[in-house]
Amino acid sequence: MLNKDFTPAKPLVIEPALALLEFSSIAAGILCADAMVKRAVLDVVHAGSVQPGHFLVLIGGSVAEVEEALTVGKEIAPDALSESIFLAGVHPDVVRAIGNTRKKPIGDALGIVETYHVPAAIQAADAGIKGAEVQLIEVRLAEGLHGKGLVFFNGNVSNVEAAVELAVGVLKSDQLVRKVVIPQLHAEIMDILIGSTRFGVQIGWAVGNADDE
Repeated sequence: MLNKDFTPAKPLVIEPALALLEFSSIAAGILCADAMVKRAVLDVVHAGSVQPGHFLVLIGGSVAEVEEALTVGKEIAPDALSESIFLAGVHPDVVRAIGNTRKKPIGDALGIVETYHVPAAIQAADAGIKGAEVQLIEVRLAEGLHGKGLVFFNGNVSNVEAAVELAVGVLKSDQLVRKVVIPQLHAEIMDILIGSTRFGVQIGWAVGNADDE
């Protein structure tokens, strides 16, 4: 059944399947979101604009219904579809991180995967957390990043290295901006990143300031 609460006040829950589509046209994104919801019975639907003028459609539910909705969404306006992702069994920590719920660090190594688009970041996060014993600190998407995606893995250095390689391994070369592993992240920098990776938040800028442009 469709969840009609489009401003979640509780933790985001998506199971077992997740799909996300990113459109370069807001009008096309709304058109496709409407077609997807009309075609399939979905448990979760979130849709809206992000920087830099793109439109995201996030859906969740049963594998068959999510896959059917995704197929429709990709067919409606293929010229405006920048990228999409379908995860039949998305890891719950990926959903938690997308919903901006954080966990404490479990080690002093940090792995970062930076992508050009949002769907690739989600795909990378899912691959890394499923294949290595790491903590998924954050999956940051689009806003304040000019549309890019950021994934932060934490743990001991060997596990973080494994997670980053697994994450990058599911991406195409043109999806990846950069990968980084820092074996011993300074405690002060770790504290900063755990608080917020947004510079404006750290120094008291209002949300939605120039940091989002």
